[in-house]
Amino acid sequence: MTKKFNRGFTLIELLVVIAIIGILSAVVLASLNTARAKGADAAVKSNLNNTRAQAELVYDSTTPNSYNTVCNATQDANIAKAETAAAAAVGSSVTVVNTYATLQTSTTVNCHSTDSAWALSAPMKTSGYWCVDSTGFSGARVTPLAASTANCPAS
Repeated sequence: MTKKFNRGFTLIELLVVIAIIGILSAVVLASLNTARAKGADAAVKSNLNNTRAQAELVYDSTTPNSYNTVCNATQDANIAKAETAAAAAVGSSVTVVNTYATLQTSTTVNCHSTDSAWALSAPMKTSGYWCVDSTGFSGARVTPLAASTANCPAS
């Protein structure tokens, strides 16, 4: 008498393997989303940090020396490009606002300039805002750029 052995997987074994693959793919997708957000934040930081040198060129090229045109897109296309790139890195719903009297929101990249100072701030994907200004400050802030101010917020 010969015994017949069934070769293959049982239904339970297949379901366990599928469940394990599902759990692993969920972990990988969560890690990818975190990496994307950090990459977008790095792009925002890079774009805004590069504006400092350009703003100093604007200051030196005006007579008398002034930062007043730093946030004027028609006067300085390089800073306008950096603002647009920062907005694009955060998301398609983010817009650029160059009006001095406008409070920044989580959907705007704001640039404020006066004769003696300027500040540029953009929201980050993870949380908070990245702000650079004419004092040389460049860093993360919890609060947005206030209306009618040309310096990064204290916190």
